[in-house]
Amino acid sequence: MTNLHTPTPQQTEENLEERLRSQLASLNDHSNLRQLPSILHEERDIIVNGQRMLNLSSNDYLGLASDIELHREFLDTLTPETFLPSSSSSRLLTGNFTVYDRLEQQLAEAFGTEAALVFNSGYHANTGILPAICDARTLILADKLVHASLIDGIRLSGAKCIRFRHNEYCQLERLVEEQHSNWNSIIIVTESIFSMDGDAADLEELVHLKKRFPNVYLYVDEAHAFGIRGDNGLGCAEEQGCIPDIDFLVGTFGKSLASTGAYIVCKQVIRDYLINKMRTFIFTTALPPVNIQWTSFLLQRLPDFRSKRDTLKQTSQLLREALKQKGYDCPSVSHIVPMVTGTSSASLLKAEELQRKGFYVLPVRPPTVPEGTSRIRFSLTAAIRMEEISALINSVIIS
Repeated sequence: MTNLHTPTPQQTEENLEERLRSQLASLNDHSNLRQLPSILHEERDIIVNGQRMLNLSSNDYLGLASDIELHREFLDTLTPETFLPSSSSSRLLTGNFTVYDRLEQQLAEAFGTEAALVFNSGYHANTGILPAICDARTLILADKLVHASLIDGIRLSGAKCIRFRHNEYCQLERLVEEQHSNWNSIIIVTESIFSMDGDAADLEELVHLKKRFPNVYLYVDEAHAFGIRGDNGLGCAEEQGCIPDIDFLVGTFGKSLASTGAYIVCKQVIRDYLINKMRTFIFTTALPPVNIQWTSFLLQRLPDFRSKRDTLKQTSQLLREALKQKGYDCPSVSHIVPMVTGTSSASLLKAEELQRKGFYVLPVRPPTVPEGTSRIRFSLTAAIRMEEISALINSVIIS
């Protein structure tokens, strides 16, 4: 007998569309509706609707993506035979070109680790590593403000997770002391520089804590520190002298290194295990070899970009100090400098105002940040000049 209450496929489709429209309308009502911008890139500038603006929303922290001379130098190394725009396969099939092995060897040598492994993206890394290494006898202790990719990786892992208050290591220590005997392994998960507040983890303190317990491991995402911290640009772990003590040291190439992809530097046994168990590594077409060549080309030059790192440090400090003098609570210690406006509508208005003045900044709103903490996120690069930062500061102060 037919169930009269069972909806037809047409009714289900209509209900789904109605639900989606309703949710989009709600996002719009709360000033949280997102749309893809139509933009043109010209070196350091963004052009929107004919208006040219200085790009202050890029993750190109060293300014390498807009370095035309560097592009020319790299292109001179290519021939029609060596320009390979697709790997056409996963690395476990036919996609493991020699340039991958070369890049991973470069990474291992640069960091002084046993091994390295390259992934298609930071998202692939964080959603693939944790599910591969965790089981029902694993506890994850994650900083409250870790990136969405880490949160998704934690969810996919199936492991029990406790989120500790942001950079509150007294609470973390108490959790480890209470829990370490109940689990085969505990993995502490953090970023080094946090993507929304621009503040930093104390990696030395975390290493000291994990060394007290034989079953505690440390997972650090250096996405926003690789390239711009440390004498050789290897990140906060290099800066704080604790590379050998971090079990899962992850970073990305798509920000400071102006390329694409991600990496882990680790022990050989971890690399071998991930190759066999990490789904986001196994079941995906590998990055194009030409991208790997570009990454390798820049990685070799990374120690030579010290002056760019120094410039970025100086301009970032100027902006942070100006915002604090203006009365903004600015926790940043890095090139990521937030100006918290509170409501989503206020962040939209502030972004529009600064764009009119020639600065391409974007509002960051929920769910990316908690309700009531919408902000302008100044993402500075080494290509930004001191006089441009001064002009930005004047625009912020007099507004």
